[in-house]
Order: sequence, then structure tokens, then C-alpha cells
Amino acid sequence: MPAHPGRLRYWRSLEELAGETPREETSQEVLAHAAGLDRRELLRLGGVSLALAGLTACTRQPAEKIVPYVRQPEEIVPGQPLFFATAMTLGGYATGLLVESNMGRPTKAEGNPLHPASLGATDSFCQAALYDLYDPDRSQTVMYLEEIRAWPALLTAMRLAVEKARAAKGRGLRILAETVSSPTLAAQLAALLAELPEARWHQWEPANRDNAWAGAAAAFGEPLDAMPSPDKADVILSLDADFLACGPGHLKAVREFAARRRSRDRRLMSRLYAVESTPGVTGACADHRLPMRASDVEAFARVVAALIGAGPAAGPPTPFARAVAEDLKGHAGRSLVLAGDEQSPAVHALSHAINAALGNAGQTVLYVTPAPARPESHAESLRQLVADMEAGQVDTLVILGGNPVFTAPADLPFASALEKVRLRAHLAPFVDETSALCQWHIPQAHFLESWSDARALDGTASIVQPLIAPLYGGKTPHEVVASLTSQPERTPYEIVRDYWKAKMPGDFETSWRQAVHDGVIPGTASAPKAVKAGGPPPITRSPDRPIADSLEIVFRADPTIYDGRFANNGWLQELPKPITKLVWDNALLLAPATARGLNVTSGDVVRATYRGRSVEAPVWILPGHAPGSVTFHFGYGRPRAGRLGSKTGFNAFALRTSGAPGGGPGLELRKTGRSYALVTTQQHATMEGRAIVRAASLDEFEKNPKFAREMAEAPGPEDSAYHPYPAHEYAWAMAIDLNACTGCNACVVACQAENNIPTVGKREAARGHAMHWLRVDRYFEGDPGNPRTYHQPVPCMHCEDAPCELVCPVGATVHSAEGLNDMVYNRCVGTRYCLNNCPYKVRHFNFFHYSTQFRAPSMRMLANPDVTVRWRGVMEKCTYCVQRITQAKIQSEKENRRVRDGEIVTACQQACPAEAIVFGDLRDAGSRVSRRKAAPVNYGLLAELGTRPRTTYLAAVRNPNPAVEGSWEEKRS
Repeated sequence: MPAHPGRLRYWRSLEELAGETPREETSQEVLAHAAGLDRRELLRLGGVSLALAGLTACTRQPAEKIVPYVRQPEEIVPGQPLFFATAMTLGGYATGLLVESNMGRPTKAEGNPLHPASLGATDSFCQAALYDLYDPDRSQTVMYLEEIRAWPALLTAMRLAVEKARAAKGRGLRILAETVSSPTLAAQLAALLAELPEARWHQWEPANRDNAWAGAAAAFGEPLDAMPSPDKADVILSLDADFLACGPGHLKAVREFAARRRSRDRRLMSRLYAVESTPGVTGACADHRLPMRASDVEAFARVVAALIGAGPAAGPPTPFARAVAEDLKGHAGRSLVLAGDEQSPAVHALSHAINAALGNAGQTVLYVTPAPARPESHAESLRQLVADMEAGQVDTLVILGGNPVFTAPADLPFASALEKVRLRAHLAPFVDETSALCQWHIPQAHFLESWSDARALDGTASIVQPLIAPLYGGKTPHEVVASLTSQPERTPYEIVRDYWKAKMPGDFETSWRQAVHDGVIPGTASAPKAVKAGGPPPITRSPDRPIADSLEIVFRADPTIYDGRFANNGWLQELPKPITKLVWDNALLLAPATARGLNVTSGDVVRATYRGRSVEAPVWILPGHAPGSVTFHFGYGRPRAGRLGSKTGFNAFALRTSGAPGGGPGLELRKTGRSYALVTTQQHATMEGRAIVRAASLDEFEKNPKFAREMAEAPGPEDSAYHPYPAHEYAWAMAIDLNACTGCNACVVACQAENNIPTVGKREAARGHAMHWLRVDRYFEGDPGNPRTYHQPVPCMHCEDAPCELVCPVGATVHSAEGLNDMVYNRCVGTRYCLNNCPYKVRHFNFFHYSTQFRAPSMRMLANPDVTVRWRGVMEKCTYCVQRITQAKIQSEKENRRVRDGEIVTACQQACPAEAIVFGDLRDAGSRVSRRKAAPVNYGLLAELGTRPRTTYLAAVRNPNPAVEGSWEEKRS
């Protein structure tokens, strides 16, 4: 807003931004900065502006009025949702989705079974995408120095800048984008650079694949993406690779890995070794896990490579390394070695060399051309851009998404260099830290509002189709790049469609409609490449480098808010992190032994100093963390993220450098004497002597398959207060396989999205008032230095003898004839007797008007119309998605039949990439849930209390290697 006539304000530096100290400029300065021209140049190009006046007028879109249906479309039936295929891109790789639309508004995202990266599953980011779509904090208009401008005004400014650059063949024009896997956008950028050969296209994302591509280039001579097939591997070695939690194609990896782990047959069950610095879900699923500093993983990999003949001798092997190498050699061609994206290129090259020596290449791992258009170093690209900006060689910079002012490495002065650029435009969904330092801000359309395309890990292309018109007039990268060309009026639909006209075989209209309908374009997958790995890479650091006594810092993307782009997403902020269970914050994670050496406890604030830079943050003691190592998840500490995300957590980017993006030695921690309130949703780390999660080794299971049932006595049906149900009724039940569950939390967000579950905020979460109907408990067992880790999803048990029903004075919680423990919200008066009497603590009380999050005009569209939005003063709980049960029953009654097995899929079951959750009818003896409950490892949680839960679990069975030093039973004790 104008400070006074003739003066506008904007933030010139990140320091001013954090302090909210604006700087004023005169209107003449504003004009010069906006167009990148002096007065003489402005007059010279005045004719160009006049010539463009007609063009920009033509690009003004006509007003579209909303009118009632005169003739209702045949495909829209009130109460009947429609599903549309699309894709979500994260980190440059696409995940196929089927998005539910109710009367024209998207309400729920599910996985696309036809998409190779999804296979019908989703992760927490895909599930929470709807929250970002309706976020009222989203940018709503084009802004010029914080004043509202029209899109044609931006087109005029862009055309003036391009015409100036054209005279110099594009010199001075720079485009900064995130990882581009859109074939259409890549073609647009390539065409622009061909027209303006002196212009440059840079890329930057903080969570990138630089090391993976560099390692592949060192091994094969070209950057390639490794595409693992865990379902074909008998033995897997993870070198600091949390491949079950994140990364391109991780949903496929989880699906395939779990398929082998659900079997308790020794001939089919795979074995997983995990060497990791930070405890993750992959290590939690491992049969053997070794905590190790990230900088020591390369030495371990060299030892393993030497033992299997893939490299020269590399020091004396440990018993663990020898056992791993022997197991890999014993399963040559049926084994798999994976390296984490944050590990050095040498570790990636070593993993490729080991796979090649074992004959795994082409069997358990395929190598394909990377899906991104430019598999090049992000750090080098950004470094070159910063150097050009500091040298005054950049006149115009267009930033397509991302937030480089916040995420750029601390040693690259991106923010200060940005000030030297005359014309700066930023496309972003929020007015963030980068937008505040640019003159032009362009609201970015959500992927559910836009046409585009994207590639998956295997190269398969998908059409990204919108489900709703842009709520706030957002623009896509296609439109922004088009604004730099001679055809700025083209729509994203026209741009994407025209690109594929020459690519699709046969009749284009038929192929196009089929591709949009299916969500995949057939024949676009990359052909696997025949590779031959070279020798082992050179050692990246001297073995005698004196780092053993210094602390090492490890930087990782946050499990819930990623690199900070989801910082304003309430669902993800309140989602407990899989291992720490922290919400609304990050912390410095360290091992119990490291904490004792530093004399710190969880919540103590320390000053972390690394390479001359310091940040104050609290510590969190995490069992299983590598000693001498400290993990700092980045993405938090943003000054401008929105009402929910601003100034939450602590900024790890302030310490992260371009030379060591994954971290390194030399960290110093000093206590400040202060403490900080960190909030966790699980106060107990162990099972406290109870058989909550029941587990055994494969040998123990083979000796006694019914070990889980014998660990606690469960009363028989004759002791029940209820009589057997009539044969014609359904008996709904759920079974959860703990051997397949990875604890990824996708089910938690899916339940929240399906059932209109509100967020409560950090303060209420600290009081134990989190509203999640489904939680995933995490338990440690054994030595805190290297414990076994288990995850257990806990919904309502729907007990046949439910303790909650006996104490409700108004009959608000009742038992249905089909075995459901129902809640009648209109009866509930809030006594909370049921909560106190529930041994599973799966009931949640609406202490305040949490549902006010749905009162914002845009957020009202987020709610599922099939589920009521509860008000203050009622008890909430899992309903087994009773709305889905009812819909299936209505359809079956129309067809005069019973509900078929698999026809009802609960929200948590549908999202689960591991297929760990199965729901169905116990009356059907052939149903999947009946077969699971008949398994010898099936047991009920706290069934010894006589509750007879309808939700039961299949005990975890691990497949340890007897050759590894120390028995599995000893490590559990």
C-alpha cells in the first residue's frame, strides 16, 4: 500500500523482511526497477508499449458469470462424486492421483492404480494437497510492489524486458525454476533459449538428486536414475537410504517391499539391512540396523564392496560388514544395494559397483534416463546464477516457483545478489520470502487448478488436468514462460495439448481423451539402459582426517513439511513425525550417548555453530540415532509462510552450505541455559512391559506359529455380553499387518481428509487434545543406543464388549447390529465418561470450536459432504468410514445382492502403500479380513481385558541373519 502519494514500499533485504522494516522508493525509482530501463531506454521503447496495447487488451479474459443449471449435465448427480485422473509433482517426479470431485469441488485425493509410481497408493503430501488448494492464505492477485496489478500489466513489463534482451540475443535474461519434469514446460524453455541464445535457465531445489546423478555419472559415464524392484530382492542393503519414506518412486518401493514381508514363509520373506545416521522408517522395518555417522557410510560401503570383489581392500571388516557381504554374495542376482540421496556421489557409485558385481543390474534394479529435463547439479546452477547477479550481468530474473531466498545455501548470498537485478518476478502460491524481495509477484495456480504434464521415475508421462477453475486467478509456469514469447495469450490447455499433438500415435483426439482419462500416456516410459559399472570411485576424504571426536551435523528434509513449502499446511504441521512424534516444530536430534556427553536433555536450547554460522534450537534425544551425529531437519523457521507456518520451528538453512548440503563434521553445541516447549503426541517410548506389539524372529515363529495368541489370554465368545448376530447381517472388522506397516502416516492424513477432522494447534496438542481419529504409535524395544522400532496404527477397536457403551448416560455411543461402535453426535452431552473408560484412548473430545477452520469461505469447500462437521462439546472417534459402508450397502441393495469383498475400502486402507490394512465382512469366510483373522499370528490389542475388539493385528515377524553378531533375542532384551 502507498506510504504517501508518489511512494511505494517493499522489502530490500531478508534482514528487513524478518524485522518487517519496509523501505520507501520514489515513483521514478519504482519505474526504473520495474522495467529495468533508464529514462532514455524507456522513451526509445515507448513505441513497443503502444504496439502491445492492443495485444494486452486481447489477453484480458471475459468475465464468467455463475448461473443456475438450465439443463443439468448428465454426468453430475447430486450426492454422487466423480473421480478425475491427474498427477502431483514433488521434487520433479510425478505421482498419479484419482481426485474425488463433489459438485465441482475436489474433496479427496486417492492413488491412481494405473500409474506406475502410485499403484493406487498415496503419501501424506498427496493426501494433504487439498488443504493447500483451499488455504485462505494463498496469494490471490498479481502484485507489483505490494499493490494489486492486472495480468496485462505484467505482460507489458515482461515484453519490454524481452524486447530489450532480444537486441542482445537474450543476454541479461535468467529463468530460475525448480526441477522440471514437465515435457511441455521443458520444450517451452528450450524454444525460448533457442530464440534468445544468451539467456540462461537455472534450477534449484534444496532437496535434490545432485549426488545421485553425480554418482551414476561416475559409475556409468552419464547421469541415470536407479529404479529398484524390492519385490525381486531376497536381501537388501540400505546405505543411509530411507527409500520406504521418501524419494521418487517410494510408493512403488513400499508396495513391493511389503509384498515380500507379509509372507511369513522363509522362502519368500526378504531380509533388510539398514545402515543409517538418522532413525527412519526404513531402519524401523529392517531386520538388522546399524547406527552410523553419515560421513562413515562411505568407508563401510568400501569394505562391503571389497568383500564381494567390487573394489580393492579397504581396511579390516567388522563382523557386521562381513555378514552383510556374505549374505549379498549368497543371493547374487537376487539382492539390492541402495544409497541415500544425501550421501556422497562416491557412495552412490559404490552401490552401483556392488550391484553390478552381484549381477543385480537388470534384475533387481534398472537404470533409466532421469525424468527431469536437466539432470544437472542444482548447487552449481544456483552458484552460477548468484555470481552473475553479483556481477551485474542479470537484468531480468523470472523465478518459476520455489523459495530460493529462504532455501538457498547459507554461503550463497542469494538475497543480497537478488537486489542487484533490475526486474524481478516471482511465481509462487504464497507471498513468501522470495516474493517480498521481488517487484512482481504472480499467484501460482495449484496443480488441481491447472493443465500441465509430468513424468514419473520410470519416465511415464501423465497429463495434469484441473478439477476446478483457479480460485484466485492463479497462473501456471506455462503461462509465465509464454509471456516471454510472441504468444502470451495461449492458455495452458492449448500449450500442453499442442505439445502432445505430435507425440501421440494414431488418432490424436482418441489418444488425448484416453490419456486424460487414464492419467498415464502409454508408451512414454523410458527403456531400461544396459549399463556397465566402472571401477570403485576414489576416496572423497582422507581416512586419517581428525574428525572422529567432533560432532557431525546431518541435514534432511522434514518428514512432514518437506523443504518448507508445506509450512502453512495445518494437516501436515499437526501430523506427528514418524519417529520423533513431534508436531509443529523441528529440533536438533541426537543420540542418548551424545546427550549425556553434552549434559543436555530434550527441550534444552543450544547454540549450534557450524562453519562460522550459528543457530539456536532445542535438542531432542532420539533412541537409535548415530552417536556423534546431530540431525537438523530443514523447512522450519520461515518468517513469511502464512498464519500457521510463520515463525514456527528453527531455520536449518542458516547453517546449510552448498559445498556440503548433506552436512559434515565440525559442529559445536553450547548450552544457552534456556528451554523450549517441544510437543510430542506420544509421551511413552516403550511398551512398559505389556504385549502391545507382538514380535518374534522367523525361527521363533516357525517353532511356535501361535506365539502371538499365547502371549495373553483372550476371553472366549461365551463370556460376551452380546449374543451372536443374525446370519443375514454384516460383521464389519479390520486387520492390520504390523509386518507390512512402515509407519508412514499416510493413513492418518487420509482419515483426516475423509472425516473432516480439524487441527487444534500446538497449544492444544501439548495438552493432549489432538483430534486424529487414527494414530500410529511408535515403540522402542531393547538398547536405547540401537533399539528395535515398531509402528502400530491404532483406530477405534469397535469392541464387541465396548467399555465406552456401558457408561454413557445418554446412549450417545451405541452398538450397531453390524458390530460398529457408533457415535450419535446429537445425543452427546460431553460427560467424557466413555473417554475415561476406553483402554485404547481412541476417543477425542471437542473442547473448543476446532471446526472453525471450515468456516473460512474457501475452507468450507474442503469438507467431505458425506460426513458431518462436528461442533464443540461432542466426542469423536473412528467410524470405520461408515459413510463408505452405507454407500456400498445402498448400491448392493439396488442390485439385490450382498456387499462384495473389497467393495468397501476405508480411507486409511485406500491410502496405505503397504496394503497393511484390510477391512471387510467376517460373515464372508472367504474375505481377506476373515483370512487374516484366521492366521496364527492374529491377536487383539489388550484383548485380555475382555473387550473383544473387531480391529486386530498380525504380529511382526523379522528375518534376522544368524551370522550377525548377537542374537535377535538378545537385542530385544
